Amino acid sequence: MKLYDYPLSSAAYRLRIALNLKGLDYEAVEVHLREARHKEPEYLALNPQGLVPALAIETGETLSQSMAILEYLEETHPEPPFLPDDPVGRARVRAAADAIACDIHPLNNLRVLLYLRGPLDQDEDGVTRWYHEWLRAGFDGLEQMVAPEPFAFGAAPGLVDICLVPQLFNARRFEFDLAAYPKLQAIDAECAKLEAFDKAQPSRQTGG
Repeated sequence: MKLYDYPLSSAAYRLRIALNLKGLDYEAVEVHLREARHKEPEYLALNPQGLVPALAIETGETLSQSMAILEYLEETHPEPPFLPDDPVGRARVRAAADAIACDIHPLNNLRVLLYLRGPLDQDEDGVTRWYHEWLRAGFDGLEQMVAPEPFAFGAAPGLVDICLVPQLFNARRFEFDLAAYPKLQAIDAECAKLEAFDKAQPSRQTGG
């Protein structure tokens, strides 16, 4: 498999963690967002949305959207599982993961921040206030949804942990105070003990 990646992309970070947890080998190909490589025709032919990540699989097809790719990995490589066995448990996990992937991340995506700085003429203080507002709104609810055992929903890392760790990494980059979220911090600390998460860190990637 070939992962079209960017070290600081939290969506790509999710997939690096997931591939590591599943024990799957992949080749990482950096698509440099700051240099607008994602807008080049060659990449748009692979992923018309021009976003990272994308995953080229053994069939020759290329998949896009990190949450869809995570579902694909879960269906094709079920061990270790990212979701619990029971339907209610799976719904709870998906809800918490979507609180990150759908409610927090899109509002703080790089292209959104660039639009705030550019056409909307916001200074760095304005951009930071925007970033912090949506982190706070998302993390306030998420702190109540998770139940560290020691991971977000059990004794092993799963879908929520995969999404949470990159979002906390980004929160720290933007100097967001996490003191009000002891559960989230405890989960993050537990994940940091695992090689699969450590190897996925942006600083360990080419260009990170």
